[in-house]
Amino acid sequence: MKGFVKNYSGIIWLLTGIALGSIAGLIFGKKVEVLKPIGDIFLNLLFTAVIPLVFFAISSAIANIKPSDKLSRMMGFTAIVFLATVLISAILTIVAVKIFPIHEALGNAQLSEKIEDSPFAEQLTKLFTTTEFYELLSRKSMLAMIIFSIMIGFAALKAGKAADQFVGFLHSGNEVFKGVFILIMKAGPIGLGAYFAYQVGVFGPQLFGTYAKSLGLYYGFGAFYFVVMFSVYAFVAGGIKGIRRYWKNNLIPSATAVGTCSSIAVIPSNLDAAKKMGIPEYIANVTIPLGATLHKDGSSISSIVKMAVVFALFGKGFDTADAIVLALGMTVLVSVVEGGIPNGGYVGELLFISAYGLPIEALPPAMIIGTLVDPMATLLNATGDTVASMVVTRFTEGRQWIDKAI
Repeated sequence: MKGFVKNYSGIIWLLTGIALGSIAGLIFGKKVEVLKPIGDIFLNLLFTAVIPLVFFAISSAIANIKPSDKLSRMMGFTAIVFLATVLISAILTIVAVKIFPIHEALGNAQLSEKIEDSPFAEQLTKLFTTTEFYELLSRKSMLAMIIFSIMIGFAALKAGKAADQFVGFLHSGNEVFKGVFILIMKAGPIGLGAYFAYQVGVFGPQLFGTYAKSLGLYYGFGAFYFVVMFSVYAFVAGGIKGIRRYWKNNLIPSATAVGTCSSIAVIPSNLDAAKKMGIPEYIANVTIPLGATLHKDGSSISSIVKMAVVFALFGKGFDTADAIVLALGMTVLVSVVEGGIPNGGYVGELLFISAYGLPIEALPPAMIIGTLVDPMATLLNATGDTVASMVVTRFTEGRQWIDKAI
């Protein structure tokens, strides 16, 4: 019990602050507007810290890659499988949102005036580039800054020993801004509590129905994806034997994921499960740790749900081709950026809100949804790594890999 409380203490405190703020909003109504500056200060700190945090996290990760010819083929299949499963989960979630339109009834709960959509070509230009270097430091240019970070990482990697000190600087910067982000998030219960007091006091309790519907969709679709789609992936990897082998050895990783709410914490049990499934060590030892930071089916699903709800709250359509294409691209990017960063889900929310040019008020609704779905998201993120490793083994070792393992 103590371990459970320790692992979920951050979520518990955050939800407590939000609950108390919401109650204050219900009781005092518009009088709680006086608390809004507290929430705004917290959100401003988050947006200020996220730019250097993401820059150092991405550039440092790439600069520290150790290439290996022996693993290149396996790494190629790993990248394909990770990308494919994240996109499949996102596309299926878009279909689920279309079937169960949680966002269509939110017109009366819009938090601001409708935001006009820019032409698709103009959106792409603004997403990927800036006209001046200093504009990379703006949260409105987050994607352009990420592309720049990737270029810096590869340039440092190519420079070799000549860039050792610079690579060390990138690594140190990554560690420092992780700490900064952790410090800011300690104020999360107060900041979000004040913000939700304002939201409920001004806009009324109808917002709760928004969250209830989105949670119902997420947990319902998440359960479907966990049981059905993971079984499909296991079948692709090894037929009926693959399904049996996967579910026989997936119980402990699943329990660990729900109990710890951390994909990183599930790595040891996933490695043990992978060994029992017959996945070769040279594959498991790369795909499992890598998957814990880069492969996130659960985060992919939550990204789409959050986008649909936030778009509706701010009068933005989520049914056009360009919106869906951008959403898929952002989902893949969010899954990658979240890895290795404390409270990475919040960084992902900051990213898609910035990229779409949504106002700062869009962050709290996305954060509360992300917080409430975290247990199921962790379950899908973590246990999806082993079944993905099975698929990688199938294409790396051939169809008979599971018989050889037996």
